[in-house]
Parts: sequence; C-alpha cells; structure tokens
Amino acid sequence: MKEKVRFIGLDVHAETIAVAIAEPDGEVRSLGTIPNRSESLRKLVRKLGPAEKLRACYEAGPTGYVVYWQLTELGVPCEVVAPTLVPVKAGDRVKTDRRDAEKLARCYRSGDLTAVWVPDEGSEALRDLVRAREAAKQDQMRARHRLSKFLLRSGQRPPTGVRPWTRPYLIWIAQLRFTQIAQESTRQDYLHEVEHMRERVARLEQAITEAVKLASPALQQVINDLQALRGIADISAVTIATELGQVSRFHSARQLMGYCGAVPSEDSSGKRTRRGGITKTGNAHLRRIVVEAAWSCRTALKSRNFGF
Repeated sequence: MKEKVRFIGLDVHAETIAVAIAEPDGEVRSLGTIPNRSESLRKLVRKLGPAEKLRACYEAGPTGYVVYWQLTELGVPCEVVAPTLVPVKAGDRVKTDRRDAEKLARCYRSGDLTAVWVPDEGSEALRDLVRAREAAKQDQMRARHRLSKFLLRSGQRPPTGVRPWTRPYLIWIAQLRFTQIAQESTRQDYLHEVEHMRERVARLEQAITEAVKLASPALQQVINDLQALRGIADISAVTIATELGQVSRFHSARQLMGYCGAVPSEDSSGKRTRRGGITKTGNAHLRRIVVEAAWSCRTALKSRNFGF
C-alpha cells in the first residue's frame, strides 16, 4: 500500500516554532512547540518521517528563509507562503500559535495557500547587501537634511554658484566657524556624520561590486542585460535582479509590475470606471528603484532632445 503524504504547518518565531500536522485521514492535530534550532527540526523530521513523505510550510516573515533551507537540506519539501493570502474564516477572533499552525497545515493539505519564491542563500545574501546600501543612502539623506537645516536656521548661505553637496560646498562648510561654542560643536558633529555616511555608502557600493563578481553566471548575465536599458546603471541593475529573483515566474509584464505595486489602482462598479494612482502594494524596494530609473531615463531624454 502506498504511503500517503503528511502536511506540516509551522508557525515560526524567533525562538520557537509551533508545529501542527494534517494526517492523510483528515485529522489535524497540534504537536506542540519546539525551539527554533536546526537540531530541533532534525529531531522533528526523524519523528514524523520518512522525509520524502512530509510536506512543510510556514508564513513568510521576519525570520527569513533559514527554516526553509534547513528543511530542504533534510530532504523535506517545504514552501514559504504569503501571509496576506492565507484564508481567514469570518468571525474567527481567536489567534494563537497553535491555532495558526493547525490552520496552515489544514489549508496546505487542501491546496489553499499561495507559495512565494524563495531565493538561494547566495541571492539572499546579495539582496541583504543591496538593502544595506539602500538603508545607508536613506541615512545619508537624513544626515544631509539635518546639516542643511541647521545651516539655514543659523543664517548661513553658501557662496553664489556653489551647488549643495558638491566638494566646494563641503569645503565651505568645513571652513565655517561659529562664535557660539555650542553651534560650533553642532556643525562639527553634523558634518562628521555626513562624511561618515558618504564613506559608508562608498564602502557598501564597493562590496556590492565585489559580490557581483562572485555571483552565479546566470545572475551576472541578468545584471549585465539590465544595464543595456536606458536609466539603469550597475547598482540599479543589481537591485532589480536581486529583488525580482527568477523573472520566469511572472507570466506577463502586468503581473511583474503588479509585484512591485506599479500598476494603477481601480474602483469601478457598473457603468462607472474610476482609476487612480499606482497601488503601491508589493515590493517597495523594487518599486523605488524602478521609479528612479524611469525618472533618470526621462531626464536623459529631455536633456538630449532639448539640450538642457
């Protein structure tokens, strides 16, 4: 007699994992809570095995894909599912880790869950590096704003013709002196932070360049191909490639743009058709870089056509 598949639902947290199993005969039961450690998962698989007769799932979240990689290494097919697409029963107001795990196991067995694409460890590491650079750019912008607003409040204006954040602009700030010791200390601290942010961004961009050289040939090819498009340079190409992942999983251009929330919203009913701005749902990192690339392309075309 052919052995049937058992479906495992995991409610994963930083320190613990709530486990439930959906048996082939229809029973769904909780198996309690285990520590979120590789050895605990190994013991669980040995207890419920064989591994090839198990199917596991858990919701995407802040714990990332470590549990997925650990289970697949143990031979257990695993899927990470979209939490926003997990069916919710009307009137269900009780939420516990045990009930969440049982619901995942039950829905997984019935095929009601939607899996998300899971990158390999190398792609995930590169994506983390790209996002670290994005965070550094945001911190750099905040540091610059603090310094510029301080200078504005202090009545300091750069010389005519000196553009903000160019080398002459930074030299001008470095040469400023305030009579009040408190103001002088503030200027030095804000300027030091701006310089630190500049060095941080440069360091991360160099790390990205080195990491791309060690990436898979397929990923390097995608990055090179993206740079053939107007408005997309090296950092933008790496960001798009790592955030999109496997492009073939999108069946149309509209589906791809929907993934980054760059499709128009719509509220239509009957004969009334109403469309609004982009939905802004989905991958915000990807949407930001796509919008920036579009503006860069638009500016380049305007400069070329009108000589600006």
